[in-house]
Amino acid sequence: MGINSEGGNNDVPVNSVIKRRGCSCSKEDFLPEESFKNWTNYRKALGQTLTRFQDRVVTRSLDDTELNEVRARSQHEMKRNLSWWDLIWFGIGAVIGAGIFVLTGQEASQESGPAVVLSYVVSGISAMLSVFCYTEFAVEIPVAGGSFAYLRVELGDFVAYIAAGNILLEYVIGGAAVARAWTSYFATLLNHKPEDFRIIAHSLPEDYNHLDPIAVVVITLICIFAVVSTKGTSRFNYIASIIHLVIIVFIIIAGLTKADVKNYSNFTPFGVRGIFKSSAVLFFAYVGFDAVSTMAEETKNPARDIPIGLVGAMTITTLAYCILAVTLCLMQPYAQIDPNAPFSVAFEAVGMDWAKYVVAFGALKGMTTVLLVGAVGQARYLTHIARTHMVPPWLAQVHGKTGTPINATVVMLVATAVIAFFTKLGILSDLLSISTLFIFMLVAVALLVRRYYVSGVTSESHRNRLIACIVLILGSSIATAIFWAVSEEGWVLYVVTVPVWFLSTLALKLFVPQARDPKLWGVPLVPWFPSASIAINIFLLGSIDAKSFMRFGVWTALLLLYYFFMGLHASYDIAKEAEEMKAGNPAKWKTMEEGNGTSAPESGVEGDEKASKVSTGDI
Repeated sequence: MGINSEGGNNDVPVNSVIKRRGCSCSKEDFLPEESFKNWTNYRKALGQTLTRFQDRVVTRSLDDTELNEVRARSQHEMKRNLSWWDLIWFGIGAVIGAGIFVLTGQEASQESGPAVVLSYVVSGISAMLSVFCYTEFAVEIPVAGGSFAYLRVELGDFVAYIAAGNILLEYVIGGAAVARAWTSYFATLLNHKPEDFRIIAHSLPEDYNHLDPIAVVVITLICIFAVVSTKGTSRFNYIASIIHLVIIVFIIIAGLTKADVKNYSNFTPFGVRGIFKSSAVLFFAYVGFDAVSTMAEETKNPARDIPIGLVGAMTITTLAYCILAVTLCLMQPYAQIDPNAPFSVAFEAVGMDWAKYVVAFGALKGMTTVLLVGAVGQARYLTHIARTHMVPPWLAQVHGKTGTPINATVVMLVATAVIAFFTKLGILSDLLSISTLFIFMLVAVALLVRRYYVSGVTSESHRNRLIACIVLILGSSIATAIFWAVSEEGWVLYVVTVPVWFLSTLALKLFVPQARDPKLWGVPLVPWFPSASIAINIFLLGSIDAKSFMRFGVWTALLLLYYFFMGLHASYDIAKEAEEMKAGNPAKWKTMEEGNGTSAPESGVEGDEKASKVSTGDI
């Protein structure tokens, strides 16, 4: 008996890879690894922490490992029933929500003025570059793990784990922020202020004492819908998204009838710095498209559907954002724009009271689809992370009937509900942008590694040149971002850092040959597009406030504590167990992890060819 996965090894011995069990909550479901069998084993594992850490840092997974062996640990296959049409609407539904309907007002009134449209352009360029990087990976490694799987293949287990923790933080915070914004627009629809529906807990700190029970109810309903059916979720999403786009068109047309060009007389009241500071926060408005990449495992034809879905959705979204931002700032002077419900209040201010109800309804529709698609995406991330045992494998289980990861969905949405209940939107949006920009930067680095380095193909000298170029690209980008953050005036350092970035990218283009061509769809203008993505993402990080970085640091420290005491040992054990099984049955197993284990090629000419492909990472 084998596990049938498209394009993969169908001879995986089921009993040796996964344990079929019902929906239980025993110790074996959470900590089945050898290191956690008893306290003696655990103390021994802790004593080997440094050795195990070194092993996990240098270990890189393979495409075929993620596509077959790792995916097989979920007990059941996810259903392949999504097309490019579904992905476009998933992308629109995932992205257009709280960002445009809430943060536009906050940033226009407090940070950038009418130039908020330029902030959306900068954020949109950064997001589109990231979309290109995600698309190439999603086409070639169509699994539920998204960027976690891509980073495991190219940058190794440890980097993938740090990214995984921030991916989960991104989704939890993003969902919480949207849920709280949902309450604000719901209040507007009922002619109330948002605080009328919140409970003030005076004993708690100011940023955490506006308790939001409505946000919790909304997240609970979304959770129920998300676990039932991915295809059903898709149908609901694109119907809701079509209605949402119709309302957006209405907002633009109705708003422009009340436009006053005098409101654009002072276009950049906060200067260039305000534009980029807003861009960093407004990147939140583009968060969500990466959820579409996690649906690659459920896509009928990833090579065709993913590029159309991701690029199409991002193009539509960016245009909609820019036009909406222009419309808002033409309707009202920037200083009078309401930071909580800007569009509704703007229509009320120009005498179109009835229109604010249409806007509020559209905002609720948009935020509902954002929450729904986010719930689908975050569960699939967690599922694939759990397949590697970096978190308990109980979270990797896929329900046999619904074909959805119920455990992961429920756990993620419970965490989202807790955060949404306590935390204000401003704190959430800043922290979310840090996690997102950090992950997108890593994916761009991983794409450069994928194109320019293949074990056994890339020479040592070319590998060293690649490392030097990437270090210079990262270093010059970080220096530019730091100088921007600490210096209100001055330009001397930019004369150094920007040319260093340009020349290091040019050197990569001229002096390091590409070791791998994309099989199906590739990012254009490599290495320029990935390098530009790295630079823009890091630069936007330099525009985020210090407190958000402190919160980010605390979260990263917690991730490292869990990793060194739990995740490292669990993932190490499962990798070694797989190696032992391969060694015991070399005819049916091929190398699962590059640089970590003994190659076991199949016999004969066909086996030699497959072994060669494995060593270069081509399958």
